[in-house]
Amino acid sequence: MRKTFVALLFLIGFLGSMVAQQKKITDEDIYQDTFRTEGLDALRSLKNGKQYTLLNFDRDSGTSSIDTYDYITQQKVGTKVASQDLVDIPYFSSYEFNDDESKILLAKEVESIFRRSTLGIFYVYDIASKNLVKISDAKIQEPVLSPNGKQVAYARDNNLYIFDINTKSTKQITNDGIKNQIINGITDWVYEEEFAFVRAFDWNSDGTKIAFLRFDETDVPEFSMDIYGTGLYQQPYVFKYPKAGENNSVVTLHMYDLKAGTTASVDLGDAYYIPRIKWMNDPKYLSVQTLNRHQNKLQLFSVNALDDSVSLLLEEVDAAYVDITDNLNFLADDSFIWTSEKDGYNHIYLYNSEGKLMNQVTKGPWEVTNYYGYDQKRDKVYYQSTENGSINRGVYSIDSKGRHKKSLAATPGTNSADFSADFTYFINAYSSATTPYQYALHSAEDGKKLKDIKDNKALLNKLEGYEISPKEFSTLSINGNELNMYMIKPKDFDPTKKYPLFMYQYSGPGSQNVNNTWMGANDYWHQLLASEGYVIACVDGRGTGFKGRDFKKVTQLELGKYEVEDQIAAAQKLSELAFIDENRTGIWGWSYGGFMSSNCILKGNDVFETAIAVAPVTSWRFYDTIYTERFLRTPEENPKGYDDNSPFNYPELLKGKFLLVHGTGDDNVHVQNSMRMIEALVQANKPFDWALYPDKNHGIYGGNTRIHLFNKLTNFIKENL
Repeated sequence: MRKTFVALLFLIGFLGSMVAQQKKITDEDIYQDTFRTEGLDALRSLKNGKQYTLLNFDRDSGTSSIDTYDYITQQKVGTKVASQDLVDIPYFSSYEFNDDESKILLAKEVESIFRRSTLGIFYVYDIASKNLVKISDAKIQEPVLSPNGKQVAYARDNNLYIFDINTKSTKQITNDGIKNQIINGITDWVYEEEFAFVRAFDWNSDGTKIAFLRFDETDVPEFSMDIYGTGLYQQPYVFKYPKAGENNSVVTLHMYDLKAGTTASVDLGDAYYIPRIKWMNDPKYLSVQTLNRHQNKLQLFSVNALDDSVSLLLEEVDAAYVDITDNLNFLADDSFIWTSEKDGYNHIYLYNSEGKLMNQVTKGPWEVTNYYGYDQKRDKVYYQSTENGSINRGVYSIDSKGRHKKSLAATPGTNSADFSADFTYFINAYSSATTPYQYALHSAEDGKKLKDIKDNKALLNKLEGYEISPKEFSTLSINGNELNMYMIKPKDFDPTKKYPLFMYQYSGPGSQNVNNTWMGANDYWHQLLASEGYVIACVDGRGTGFKGRDFKKVTQLELGKYEVEDQIAAAQKLSELAFIDENRTGIWGWSYGGFMSSNCILKGNDVFETAIAVAPVTSWRFYDTIYTERFLRTPEENPKGYDDNSPFNYPELLKGKFLLVHGTGDDNVHVQNSMRMIEALVQANKPFDWALYPDKNHGIYGGNTRIHLFNKLTNFIKENL
């Protein structure tokens, strides 16, 4: 009897220790960096091809350094510069070399403007002399060292400047920059957001010319939002924001000649957008990409910088739209690599310097997702693709004629390569839904792994103490398509029980949420909900990416129609599973996902009982020109496409529990979207919950904001689903 009692106590204690080992994730864990992954920050291959540099931070001392590592040994072999050795810089947050790697551009006190744009204090560090020169006392934008490292071009207050490092003198090369009117060398809001670049100027290869774009946004309508801050009165923040159908900036191309000190304008005809400029290897020639307003006709031009003459290299036309990428790569003789969807999938093409097609390099019913470079000596093109499955990414090589393809790193999951300057090696960053980031050195010749560099085993060990359930990948047959899906079940899942279903999606054109890669913040939150007894599912419907042109572009002119149909149908099909409670189905999303979840609970009011919309678009009439018109044309051309799927046009359909969240300082999806939705629901006399976060932008973060937000979302789900 005594032994049995002792054994029972032991069993109870063992079970108690097991429970103690399996903690539930909290919102505080997620947003206080409990699950931070280790990586290789700002990796740069040196020109010798044998070494690379990393930006390292010492969190204990608050200092930073640029350290050099040997590819073969993976040992640290030196330090280019350390902030503890510099008087003026306690730490720096970024770095860039000039062409011969003799000088480094260092940044400190960097502050964000919009999504990609920043201001900061910058210095030039001379590696040989250890001399440090401050470029400007004022905060500046996008400084770039000249090829010879003697000058720096930068932008400040909508104008361009050149700083001479030796004389410490500054020359202003444009003078007409005015806030909310003229911008030189820096993109306006909508170019930054939708064409994904900020610096619209660059040096040619011998440093004799600077090409730049000039934005005249005088006729672009202004948007104003109140910044509440801590003062007695709020302050209006006014900036130019072209909503669908409104005027865009008039953008023009200019050439500054350093020797003559003069600027010339380049006539690009009827170019409406200029989404990319890039110098060729020959310093006389600049490449320029232009688009019409519908974004379905792209032209690649060559501009002669000596006489400003323009010639057409190639033209792409698509019935829907042509994507802008950074895959254009000029080879030694200025023949060039280009990617296109013209055969139905995104693939690599090789053209000669005159724009004549030489060869389609890659082919097949899969997508090239990244172009890494071309090794001319070995005639090898390196790229990343979905050849190992649309939710996976592999690294491959192939010759310029499309032969001798090799799989270099294609383990199921996500492989991403960073090649040495001479293409001898690459560092592969690998992760999957079950494996946090691992970094290893590989041979570029055959993909053989040569050395492990860094893993995140410490994170895996930590996660053993938490309730974590694996993602289960599968496909769902919906509306004639096999849609990628993942599902997360509670750790103690019992197939004889009924569980509420909570769906997550984004669904924007070309996006992907069902991918075999390591967890982000939303994944950890889904684990939290799974530990509370919810089944989580995510389905990538029609309009999402990496399954070919037609699958992606089927939503053209009708955003929110097919995507919503697929989410509703997916919820209905999943509700047929024996372990799903069909009367407890929820959905959530952020931004485009908030637009989707709002539509789903309205148009699918007999399917969804609960929905959360964070920072949603509620009418595409309120969103910007470049993104919206790419898919819908203008409101004047396509009013039905704008209004039929705007959720505030049918608030009377709301039946379930609805939570609407927005930041009042959202410069991207304006809080106007939620205000109009709120008013529509109020006038329809529909009960709902809502929350505003003062002065927070589209990401709704800062301080404890994310913790507060996700505590609110968690509690809403637990109380209503």
